[in-house]
Amino acid sequence: MAIFSKKEKVALDLQSISTLISEGCVLEGNFKAPLFVRIDGQVTGDITIEEGLILGEKSLVKGNIITKEIIVYGVVNGNINAESLEIKHTGKITGDIKTRTLQVESGGFYNGNLTMMQAEK
Repeated sequence: MAIFSKKEKVALDLQSISTLISEGCVLEGNFKAPLFVRIDGQVTGDITIEEGLILGEKSLVKGNIITKEIIVYGVVNGNINAESLEIKHTGKITGDIKTRTLQVESGGFYNGNLTMMQAEK
């Protein structure tokens, strides 16, 4: 029996969402949030999310994104800086990526420069 046990990490797509920008919504300007966010609408401006971001299939982001984890089902026209990035089969990114881990499903699209960061020891 261990006194200290590691907490199981919950996948980003199973996290409870604290902020939702739904389909049909348009946000112009920079956007910041502390927890988990899902965007199904359109954002024009830079996005900074402390925890995680899910971009739904109908999402369109025109701006740079900084977050810990991101899953892209939609379209991003801008740079992404994240510890973990998943590009799903419907995801399309045009811009530079800086990340520690990258997963791209078959059909996922990416056009830009990629910088892989080393994991912290």
